[in-house]
Amino acid sequence: MNPSELEETDHWHEALLRVRYAETDKMGVVYHANYLVWFEIGRTEFCRARGFSYRDMEENENSFLVVAESYCRYKAPAYYDDVLIVRTHITELRRRSLRFGYELIRESDGVVIAEGETGHVVTDANGRVRSMPAGFAEMLLAPPTETEITGEPVPDDQAPG
Repeated sequence: MNPSELEETDHWHEALLRVRYAETDKMGVVYHANYLVWFEIGRTEFCRARGFSYRDMEENENSFLVVAESYCRYKAPAYYDDVLIVRTHITELRRRSLRFGYELIRESDGVVIAEGETGHVVTDANGRVRSMPAGFAEMLLAPPTETEITGEPVPDDQAPG
């Protein structure tokens, strides 16, 4: 599905996180590489909210979502102890690839601190490109089954699916 076709199914997922001291530099400003880690949190929670985890794809379907490219535009600094909203949605879904879009927003003042995107290719355990396993594209495009916004990971034994 291209971006215009996704508009009808465009559901953003939000997760909260708090900036830890270890994620900052000497001046208390977040180190740039952490934004990509937060994007991963966003897409992991996006999938969980739709009833599956990466582990499900890997163990049950021999499918891996390999990051093929990433982009981040830094718009404002984030600081130690800020609470951030990680907003995630799918911007493109194809038979063998997909793209996620992200926004990182400081909760206290609503400032967008970063925007980004990651592109993923579906592979098997040997790194060969393959098609998305049956049913997963539909789950990715479905409304979330989980409505609560959480900054804490859902334990695997409590995750939907």
